[in-house]
Amino acid sequence: MSHSAVVSQAGAVSVSIGNERSLRRSVFKNNSISFNSKSWSSSLAMNQKTTNVRDAKRYTNRTICMSVQQTSSSKVTVSPIELEDPKDPPLNLYKPKESYTAKIVSVERVVGPKAPGETCHIVIDHDGNLPYWEGQSYGVIPPGENPKKPGAPHNVRLYSIASTRYGDFFDGKTASLCVRRAVYYDPETGKEDPSKNGVCSNFLCDSKPGDKIQITGPSGKVMLLPEKDPKATHIMIATGTGVAPYRGYLRRMFMEDVPNRTFGGLAWLFLGVANTDSLLYDDEFTKYLKDHPEHFRYDKALSREEKNKKGGKMYVQDKIEEYSDEIFKLLDNGAHIYFCGLKGMMPGIQDTLKRVAEERGESWDLKLSQLRKNKQWHVEVY
Repeated sequence: MSHSAVVSQAGAVSVSIGNERSLRRSVFKNNSISFNSKSWSSSLAMNQKTTNVRDAKRYTNRTICMSVQQTSSSKVTVSPIELEDPKDPPLNLYKPKESYTAKIVSVERVVGPKAPGETCHIVIDHDGNLPYWEGQSYGVIPPGENPKKPGAPHNVRLYSIASTRYGDFFDGKTASLCVRRAVYYDPETGKEDPSKNGVCSNFLCDSKPGDKIQITGPSGKVMLLPEKDPKATHIMIATGTGVAPYRGYLRRMFMEDVPNRTFGGLAWLFLGVANTDSLLYDDEFTKYLKDHPEHFRYDKALSREEKNKKGGKMYVQDKIEEYSDEIFKLLDNGAHIYFCGLKGMMPGIQDTLKRVAEERGESWDLKLSQLRKNKQWHVEVY
């Protein structure tokens, strides 16, 4: 957001496994690990037994599983499990002036032909040197010169990470981004003006396997997944590519076999997109719904295909209003609620929540203040 065995729009492809368990074995039984320095990530990469398997060759005998469409209901083994050890998240291991050079593994279009615009799932190989937690972001520095500062590089663009800390290959060496290509059309001529297109999104969507990419980070604490209570409720609200961090949450909850991490709560995803062809990771989410109906709910708002109760377009806030009574009760009982997507999503959602609160005889300002105080309110918009 291509490797020949990632996802097509029709479904997922799984590559047969060689000796997967031996490849994923951890060798850090005696090392103490701290996330807050580059030395940790460097030593991890240097000591793993898989370091002699490089670049594309490393993936030929591994399970390449971006989607769960063709996986079994049993969970997937992950490694190295030492990624669970640190108590604090990794933060800013690499900064703009000292960025990390990673490589593109694959770039795949993940929307159908009728979707407005193009969205890509992009897998990046960081070789274990840029660890992160679910809900964090990477910074990307596109190649070229900053037009506003001749001679200087482009500014960093932040992207929410769309994978768990183990990555799409479950070995702790990759991260995935979900990127919509930003394209500008002249309102008078109706023609595309490449000079005004999004520099970083087009660089990412045009990348090829093996291309180098400059990464900073990871950054962010607001969207970290609270895991102290395995039976907690998590209400996740997204528009478009804002679904990225939730993909990581849900893979961690339902796909990966993480020692001492059994999710027994409720994950409820609301996803707003234009139409069916615009749905992102729908095969994964639908499978979770099938396999874990008691722990997962999935509601979609398709603005160009569905109508709300007033006859207008169905937006994510309309879905929230539809289930508002349940949502408010869950929040009263300690549920976490997350918002990720374009800034424009928040006013409509806030207005809906305020109206619903008033109808219930509550003060939304007071309720919001309490949610923030209790650390139940998580917002990351761009």
